[in-house]
Amino acid sequence: MSEHKVTIEWKRETPDFAYETYNRDHDWTFDAGVTIRASATPAYLGSESCVDPEEAFVASLSSCHMLTFLAVAARKRYVVDDYHDEAVGVLEKDAQGRLAITRAILRPKVTFGGQKTPTTEELRQLHDQAHHSCFIANSVKTEVVVESR
Repeated sequence: MSEHKVTIEWKRETPDFAYETYNRDHDWTFDAGVTIRASATPAYLGSESCVDPEEAFVASLSSCHMLTFLAVAARKRYVVDDYHDEAVGVLEKDAQGRLAITRAILRPKVTFGGQKTPTTEELRQLHDQAHHSCFIANSVKTEVVVESR
């Protein structure tokens, strides 16, 4: 097993602490020393120039699927030249009436090189295996849909 650590740091930058005016920007520092400026989504008074948790959640799902897909494809001796995904997370009320990202739609477009390329069915199976092996997808209750292109 492994642990994955992130430090979140926020400091008040406003004279008051009113909901309408307090700053939402903060830092995410990962164990490799990389720091990313984050904020609330603009709909909740955050900064458009920062990553918000909802975007990061969708990016995490997409990135995990891609990395798992690449591993599965490599083990099956396919050569992947390019992988592009325009993932979307849907924020809406869940069955209990709470706001949640209830669905993430991954739309990976994969370009293969080499002499061995998967059929449409084999590509679907590669994505299916990647999805079921993805640590992040296995960790959330959000429905994750993969629409291979």
